[in-house]
Order: sequence, then structure tokens, then C-alpha cells
Amino acid sequence: MARKNYSEEFRRQAVDLYESTAGATVRGMAEDLGIERGTLRHWLDLYGTGRKTAADGTLTRSPLKPQHLPEASGPGGQDETPEARIARLEAENAALRSEQAKLVVERDILRSAAKYFAGETNW
Repeated sequence: MARKNYSEEFRRQAVDLYESTAGATVRGMAEDLGIERGTLRHWLDLYGTGRKTAADGTLTRSPLKPQHLPEASGPGGQDETPEARIARLEAENAALRSEQAKLVVERDILRSAAKYFAGETNW
């Protein structure tokens, strides 16, 4: 079997995609990208931040790199004032609305592309 060489940009994008995709697994992401699972794990060791997006969309520690992350005080900590909590939640709400708008635009683009390419097929 021939050895494949991937660019550093591709490697970093694969790691970023894994870390930012909610509920992604190394096995599933490797299959989607057409690479070996061990290869993706190696790239995660090299380029990963140790953070992962959980299935519910929250940012968590990646089980692949637990030793390099300091403990962060979680949302709703004991020392958080009500004003700080409201400000944090409003900022989070704004970020989620922005992300949702971005996803709607991306979905519309993909729908248009799918319709365009479906019209070109002459089966």
C-alpha cells in the first residue's frame, strides 16, 4: 500500500474539524476524511488543542489530550455575580445566534449547489 503525504494545512484543518464538530468521534471523522484512525490521532497529538465540542455543543476536554489543560472554572461558578452571569449568558446567546445565521447561509449555499449539480446529470 502506498504511503500518502498530506499537507500541513490539511492536517490542521482535519484536527480543527474534529475539535469543532459536535459529537465527532475519531473513527467517524477518519472515515469521513478517508484517512486512517491512527493517523488522525497522531495529528491530534501534534496539532490538537486538547479541547473538543461535545454532542450538546459545549466545549469540553478531549479525552485524547487531558494532561495539558489547566482546570477552567466552569460556567455558573460559585464566585460569579448575577450581573456577570447575565453578561456571560448574553454573550453566549449572541455567539449562538451568529453561528446559527452562519449555518443557515451555508445550508442555503449547499442546497443551491445540490440543485445545480442535480440538474446537470444526464443519467
